[in-house]
Amino acid sequence: MSGLVPMIATLTAFIIALLLGNPTITLLKRLKYGQTIREEGPNWHKSKQGTPTMGGILIAVGTAIGVAVAFCLSGLAGGNLKTELSTELSFVKIFAGLGLCFGMGFVGFADDYIKVVKKRNLGLTAMQKTVFQSLVVLGYLITLAMAGLSKTVVPFFGEIDISKGLGLVFWPIAFFFVYGFTNAVNLTDGIDGLASTVTFVVSAGFLAMATLLGLEGISTLCAAVAGACLGFLVFNWHPAKMFMGDTGSMFLGGAVVAFAFGIDRPIYLLLAGIIYLIEACSVILQVVYFKKTGKRLFKMSPIHHHFEKSGWSEVKIVIVFAAVTLVACGICVAGVAL
Repeated sequence: MSGLVPMIATLTAFIIALLLGNPTITLLKRLKYGQTIREEGPNWHKSKQGTPTMGGILIAVGTAIGVAVAFCLSGLAGGNLKTELSTELSFVKIFAGLGLCFGMGFVGFADDYIKVVKKRNLGLTAMQKTVFQSLVVLGYLITLAMAGLSKTVVPFFGEIDISKGLGLVFWPIAFFFVYGFTNAVNLTDGIDGLASTVTFVVSAGFLAMATLLGLEGISTLCAAVAGACLGFLVFNWHPAKMFMGDTGSMFLGGAVVAFAFGIDRPIYLLLAGIIYLIEACSVILQVVYFKKTGKRLFKMSPIHHHFEKSGWSEVKIVIVFAAVTLVACGICVAGVAL
Protein backbone atom coordinates (compact mmCIF):
# COMPACT_ATOMS: atom_id res chain seq x y z
CA MET A 1 0.00 0.00 0.00
CA SER A 2 2.83 2.40 0.88
CA GLY A 3 4.00 2.76 -2.73
CA LEU A 4 0.47 3.62 -3.82
CA VAL A 5 -0.06 6.49 -1.39
CA PRO A 6 1.84 9.15 -3.39
CA MET A 7 0.20 7.86 -6.59
CA ILE A 8 -3.24 8.29 -5.02
CA ALA A 9 -2.29 11.83 -3.98
CA THR A 10 -1.15 12.67 -7.52
CA LEU A 11 -4.25 11.29 -9.22
CA THR A 12 -6.64 12.87 -6.71
CA ALA A 13 -5.01 16.30 -6.93
CA PHE A 14 -4.89 16.11 -10.73
CA ILE A 15 -8.56 15.11 -11.03
CA ILE A 16 -9.71 17.79 -8.57
CA ALA A 17 -7.81 20.54 -10.40
CA LEU A 18 -9.06 19.24 -13.75
CA LEU A 19 -12.72 19.02 -12.69
CA LEU A 20 -12.73 22.43 -11.01
CA GLY A 21 -10.90 24.18 -13.85
CA ASN A 22 -13.76 25.21 -16.14
CA PRO A 23 -16.18 26.10 -13.31
CA THR A 24 -13.42 28.23 -11.74
CA ILE A 25 -12.76 30.03 -15.04
CA THR A 26 -16.49 30.70 -15.43
CA LEU A 27 -16.76 32.00 -11.87
CA LEU A 28 -13.69 34.24 -12.18
CA LYS A 29 -15.02 35.69 -15.43
CA ARG A 30 -18.41 36.34 -13.83
CA LEU A 31 -16.70 38.10 -10.91
CA LYS A 32 -14.50 39.97 -13.41
CA TYR A 33 -11.34 38.77 -11.68
CA GLY A 34 -9.17 39.36 -14.75
CA GLN A 35 -5.45 39.92 -14.99
CA THR A 36 -4.25 43.50 -15.45
CA ILE A 37 -1.20 43.63 -17.73
CA ARG A 38 1.36 46.18 -16.62
CA GLU A 39 2.51 48.85 -19.09
CA GLU A 40 6.19 47.92 -18.78
CA GLY A 41 5.57 44.34 -19.88
CA PRO A 42 6.07 43.01 -23.43
CA ASN A 43 3.64 44.66 -25.85
CA TRP A 44 2.26 41.34 -27.06
CA HIS A 45 1.08 40.52 -23.53
CA LYS A 46 -1.66 43.13 -23.93
CA SER A 47 -3.82 40.45 -25.55
CA LYS A 48 -3.84 38.64 -22.19
CA GLN A 49 -5.61 41.55 -20.50
CA GLY A 50 -8.66 40.28 -18.62
CA THR A 51 -7.63 36.60 -18.54
CA PRO A 52 -9.00 35.13 -15.29
CA THR A 53 -6.43 35.15 -12.51
CA MET A 54 -6.23 33.78 -8.94
CA GLY A 55 -6.48 30.29 -10.48
CA GLY A 56 -3.83 29.17 -8.00
CA ILE A 57 -6.80 28.32 -5.79
CA LEU A 58 -7.09 25.17 -7.95
CA ILE A 59 -3.56 24.14 -7.02
CA ALA A 60 -4.17 24.75 -3.32
CA VAL A 61 -7.49 22.88 -3.25
CA GLY A 62 -6.15 20.03 -5.36
CA THR A 63 -3.11 19.66 -3.09
CA ALA A 64 -5.17 19.70 0.11
CA ILE A 65 -7.68 17.14 -1.10
CA GLY A 66 -4.96 14.98 -2.66
CA VAL A 67 -3.04 14.81 0.62
CA ALA A 68 -6.19 14.24 2.68
CA VAL A 69 -7.49 11.38 0.50
CA ALA A 70 -4.09 9.68 0.32
CA PHE A 71 -3.56 9.94 4.09
CA CYS A 72 -7.06 8.62 4.85
CA LEU A 73 -6.72 5.63 2.52
CA SER A 74 -3.27 4.87 3.89
CA GLY A 75 -4.67 4.91 7.44
CA LEU A 76 -7.55 2.60 6.52
CA ALA A 77 -5.17 0.16 4.90
CA GLY A 78 -2.69 0.29 7.75
CA GLY A 79 0.12 1.73 5.63
CA ASN A 80 3.58 2.74 6.83
CA LEU A 81 2.51 6.36 6.89
CA LYS A 82 0.75 5.93 10.23
CA THR A 83 4.01 4.90 11.87
CA GLU A 84 5.86 7.79 10.26
CA LEU A 85 3.29 10.33 11.42
CA SER A 86 3.55 9.07 15.00
CA THR A 87 6.95 10.77 15.15
CA GLU A 88 6.49 14.42 16.11
CA LEU A 89 9.13 15.83 13.76
CA SER A 90 7.88 13.86 10.76
CA PHE A 91 4.32 14.98 11.49
CA VAL A 92 5.36 18.61 11.83
CA LYS A 93 7.45 18.62 8.65
CA ILE A 94 4.37 17.63 6.66
CA PHE A 95 1.73 19.77 8.32
CA ALA A 96 3.93 22.79 9.00
CA GLY A 97 4.89 22.46 5.32
CA LEU A 98 1.23 22.63 4.38
CA GLY A 99 0.88 25.59 6.73
CA LEU A 100 3.73 27.34 4.93
CA CYS A 101 2.06 26.66 1.55
CA PHE A 102 -1.31 28.00 2.64
CA GLY A 103 0.16 30.87 4.66
CA MET A 104 2.12 32.12 1.66
CA GLY A 105 -0.83 31.37 -0.60
CA PHE A 106 -3.05 33.52 1.60
CA VAL A 107 -0.61 36.44 1.34
CA GLY A 108 -0.68 35.96 -2.43
CA PHE A 109 -4.48 35.82 -2.39
CA ALA A 110 -4.64 39.11 -0.48
CA ASP A 111 -2.26 40.64 -3.01
CA ASP A 112 -4.37 39.39 -5.93
CA TYR A 113 -7.61 40.50 -4.30
CA ILE A 114 -6.35 44.05 -3.85
CA LYS A 115 -5.10 44.16 -7.45
CA VAL A 116 -8.21 42.70 -9.04
CA VAL A 117 -11.10 43.67 -6.78
CA LYS A 118 -9.84 46.89 -5.23
CA LYS A 119 -8.27 47.94 -8.56
CA ARG A 120 -4.88 48.75 -7.01
CA ASN A 121 -2.51 47.42 -9.66
CA LEU A 122 0.45 46.92 -7.33
CA GLY A 123 -1.56 45.00 -4.71
CA LEU A 124 -0.09 44.90 -1.21
CA THR A 125 2.65 47.41 -0.54
CA ALA A 126 6.20 46.07 -0.39
CA MET A 127 6.26 46.59 3.37
CA GLN A 128 2.92 44.83 3.92
CA LYS A 129 3.99 41.86 1.83
CA THR A 130 7.36 41.65 3.59
CA VAL A 131 5.78 41.73 7.05
CA PHE A 132 3.12 39.12 6.29
CA GLN A 133 5.55 36.78 4.54
CA SER A 134 8.09 37.19 7.34
CA LEU A 135 5.50 36.20 9.93
CA VAL A 136 4.64 33.07 7.95
CA VAL A 137 8.32 32.15 7.57
CA LEU A 138 9.03 32.72 11.27
CA GLY A 139 6.03 30.60 12.23
CA TYR A 140 7.24 27.78 10.00
CA LEU A 141 10.85 27.80 11.24
CA ILE A 142 9.89 28.16 14.91
CA THR A 143 7.53 25.20 14.55
CA LEU A 144 10.31 23.07 13.03
CA ALA A 145 12.75 24.08 15.77
CA MET A 146 10.25 23.31 18.54
CA ALA A 147 9.53 19.92 16.98
CA GLY A 148 13.22 19.05 17.24
CA LEU A 149 14.74 19.73 13.83
CA SER A 150 18.42 19.46 14.69
CA LYS A 151 20.24 18.53 11.50
CA THR A 152 20.65 19.40 7.87
CA VAL A 153 22.51 17.46 5.20
CA VAL A 154 25.15 19.21 3.10
CA PRO A 155 26.80 17.47 0.12
CA PHE A 156 30.38 16.33 0.87
CA PHE A 157 29.99 17.27 4.55
CA GLY A 158 27.15 14.98 5.59
CA GLU A 159 24.90 15.83 8.54
CA ILE A 160 25.41 19.19 10.23
CA ASP A 161 24.15 19.79 13.77
CA ILE A 162 22.03 22.98 13.73
CA SER A 163 20.96 22.85 17.37
CA LYS A 164 24.07 24.35 18.99
CA GLY A 165 27.28 26.23 18.42
CA LEU A 166 28.06 27.49 14.94
CA GLY A 167 25.23 25.33 13.63
CA LEU A 168 22.75 27.87 14.99
CA VAL A 169 23.68 30.21 12.14
CA PHE A 170 21.52 27.90 10.02
CA TRP A 171 18.33 29.50 11.35
CA PRO A 172 18.83 33.13 10.25
CA ILE A 173 20.13 31.85 6.90
CA ALA A 174 17.05 29.62 6.67
CA PHE A 175 14.79 32.64 7.16
CA PHE A 176 16.20 34.45 4.14
CA PHE A 177 16.31 31.19 2.21
CA VAL A 178 12.58 30.49 2.71
CA TYR A 179 11.60 34.11 2.11
CA GLY A 180 13.82 34.38 -0.97
CA PHE A 181 12.74 31.19 -2.68
CA THR A 182 9.06 31.90 -2.14
CA ASN A 183 9.45 35.20 -3.93
CA ALA A 184 11.69 33.66 -6.59
CA VAL A 185 8.88 31.28 -7.56
CA ASN A 186 6.59 34.31 -7.70
CA LEU A 187 8.98 35.99 -10.16
CA THR A 188 9.03 32.86 -12.32
CA ASP A 189 5.30 33.18 -12.93
CA GLY A 190 5.41 35.53 -15.90
CA ILE A 191 4.45 33.59 -19.02
CA ASP A 192 1.91 30.87 -19.78
CA GLY A 193 2.71 27.59 -18.06
CA LEU A 194 6.20 28.49 -16.84
CA ALA A 195 5.86 28.39 -13.04
CA SER A 196 3.46 25.44 -13.10
CA THR A 197 5.65 23.37 -15.45
CA VAL A 198 8.92 24.08 -13.65
CA THR A 199 7.31 23.39 -10.28
CA PHE A 200 5.81 20.15 -11.58
CA VAL A 201 9.34 19.00 -12.43
CA VAL A 202 10.72 20.19 -9.08
CA SER A 203 7.89 18.38 -7.25
CA ALA A 204 8.61 15.18 -9.17
CA GLY A 205 12.31 15.52 -8.34
CA PHE A 206 11.70 15.89 -4.62
CA LEU A 207 9.17 13.06 -4.80
CA ALA A 208 11.94 10.81 -6.09
CA MET A 209 14.34 12.02 -3.39
CA ALA A 210 11.82 11.56 -0.59
CA THR A 211 10.95 8.08 -1.88
CA LEU A 212 14.62 7.07 -1.88
CA LEU A 213 14.87 8.28 1.72
CA GLY A 214 11.74 6.35 2.72
CA LEU A 215 9.80 9.49 3.66
CA GLU A 216 6.27 8.58 2.62
CA GLY A 217 4.64 11.66 4.13
CA ILE A 218 6.81 14.15 2.25
CA SER A 219 6.53 11.96 -0.86
CA THR A 220 2.76 12.32 -0.62
CA LEU A 221 2.96 16.10 -0.30
CA CYS A 222 5.30 16.31 -3.32
CA ALA A 223 3.02 14.01 -5.30
CA ALA A 224 -0.10 16.04 -4.51
CA VAL A 225 1.53 19.30 -5.59
CA ALA A 226 2.80 17.65 -8.79
CA GLY A 227 -0.69 16.37 -9.59
CA ALA A 228 -2.30 19.74 -8.86
CA CYS A 229 0.24 21.53 -11.09
CA LEU A 230 -0.44 19.07 -13.90
CA GLY A 231 -4.20 19.56 -13.61
CA PHE A 232 -3.77 23.34 -13.57
CA LEU A 233 -1.49 23.18 -16.62
CA VAL A 234 -4.41 21.95 -18.70
CA PHE A 235 -5.80 25.49 -18.37
CA ASN A 236 -2.52 27.39 -18.02
CA TRP A 237 -0.61 26.06 -21.05
CA HIS A 238 -0.18 28.57 -23.87
CA PRO A 239 -2.49 30.20 -24.72
CA ALA A 240 -3.55 30.29 -21.08
CA LYS A 241 -7.22 30.30 -20.20
CA MET A 242 -6.36 31.12 -16.59
CA PHE A 243 -3.42 32.46 -14.59
CA MET A 244 -2.41 31.26 -11.13
CA GLY A 245 -1.75 34.77 -9.80
CA ASP A 246 0.25 35.39 -6.64
CA THR A 247 -2.21 33.04 -4.93
CA GLY A 248 -0.69 30.14 -6.81
CA SER A 249 2.93 31.23 -7.20
CA MET A 250 3.36 31.96 -3.49
CA PHE A 251 1.63 28.72 -2.57
CA LEU A 252 4.08 26.86 -4.82
CA GLY A 253 6.98 28.85 -3.37
CA GLY A 254 6.04 27.61 0.08
CA ALA A 255 5.65 24.09 -1.29
CA VAL A 256 9.12 23.72 -2.81
CA VAL A 257 10.69 25.03 0.39
CA ALA A 258 8.64 22.55 2.44
CA PHE A 259 9.89 19.71 0.21
CA ALA A 260 13.52 20.67 0.76
CA PHE A 261 13.21 21.05 4.53
CA GLY A 262 11.09 17.91 4.67
CA ILE A 263 13.97 15.78 3.43
CA ASP A 264 16.50 17.66 5.62
CA ARG A 265 18.26 18.97 2.51
CA PRO A 266 17.23 22.60 1.91
CA ILE A 267 20.54 23.23 0.17
CA TYR A 268 19.42 20.89 -2.63
CA LEU A 269 16.82 23.47 -3.63
CA LEU A 270 19.66 25.71 -4.84
CA LEU A 271 20.19 23.22 -7.65
CA ALA A 272 16.73 21.70 -8.09
CA GLY A 273 15.26 25.22 -8.09
CA ILE A 274 17.98 26.66 -10.34
CA ILE A 275 15.42 28.34 -12.59
CA TYR A 276 13.83 30.14 -9.65
CA LEU A 277 17.30 31.26 -8.57
CA ILE A 278 18.23 32.52 -12.04
CA GLU A 279 14.94 34.40 -12.35
CA ALA A 280 15.47 36.17 -9.01
CA CYS A 281 19.15 36.93 -9.70
CA SER A 282 18.28 38.39 -13.10
CA VAL A 283 16.01 40.93 -11.41
CA ILE A 284 18.66 41.86 -8.83
CA LEU A 285 21.39 42.16 -11.47
CA GLN A 286 19.15 44.26 -13.71
CA VAL A 287 18.42 46.73 -10.91
CA VAL A 288 22.04 46.97 -9.71
CA TYR A 289 23.44 47.30 -13.24
CA PHE A 290 20.92 49.99 -14.18
CA LYS A 291 21.68 52.00 -11.05
CA LYS A 292 25.42 51.80 -11.74
CA THR A 293 25.40 52.44 -15.49
CA GLY A 294 21.98 53.75 -16.45
CA LYS A 295 21.75 50.87 -18.93
CA ARG A 296 19.93 47.53 -18.89
CA LEU A 297 21.89 44.30 -18.61
CA PHE A 298 18.95 42.30 -19.99
CA LYS A 299 16.33 43.40 -22.49
CA MET A 300 13.86 42.88 -19.67
CA SER A 301 13.77 41.05 -16.35
CA PRO A 302 12.92 38.53 -15.01
CA ILE A 303 15.02 36.68 -17.54
CA HIS A 304 12.16 34.82 -19.24
CA HIS A 305 11.09 38.19 -20.64
CA HIS A 306 14.62 38.72 -21.97
CA PHE A 307 14.27 35.53 -24.00
CA GLU A 308 10.80 36.60 -25.13
CA LYS A 309 12.21 39.88 -26.43
CA SER A 310 15.00 37.92 -28.10
CA GLY A 311 12.42 36.11 -30.21
CA TRP A 312 11.78 32.93 -28.22
CA SER A 313 8.17 31.76 -28.07
CA GLU A 314 6.55 31.22 -24.67
CA VAL A 315 6.33 27.49 -25.34
CA LYS A 316 10.06 27.28 -26.18
CA ILE A 317 10.99 29.12 -22.99
CA VAL A 318 8.85 26.78 -20.88
CA ILE A 319 10.29 23.66 -22.51
CA VAL A 320 13.91 24.81 -22.19
CA PHE A 321 13.51 25.98 -18.59
CA ALA A 322 11.74 22.73 -17.68
CA ALA A 323 14.53 20.71 -19.35
CA VAL A 324 17.17 22.59 -17.33
CA THR A 325 15.16 21.90 -14.18
CA LEU A 326 14.87 18.22 -15.09
CA VAL A 327 18.65 17.87 -15.44
CA ALA A 328 19.23 19.75 -12.18
CA CYS A 329 16.70 17.58 -10.32
CA GLY A 330 18.28 14.46 -11.82
CA ILE A 331 21.64 15.45 -10.32
CA CYS A 332 19.98 15.97 -6.93
CA VAL A 333 18.24 12.59 -7.10
CA ALA A 334 21.57 10.95 -8.00
CA GLY A 335 23.18 12.69 -5.01
CA VAL A 336 20.57 11.24 -2.66
CA ALA A 337 20.82 7.78 -4.25
CA LEU A 338 24.57 7.73 -3.83
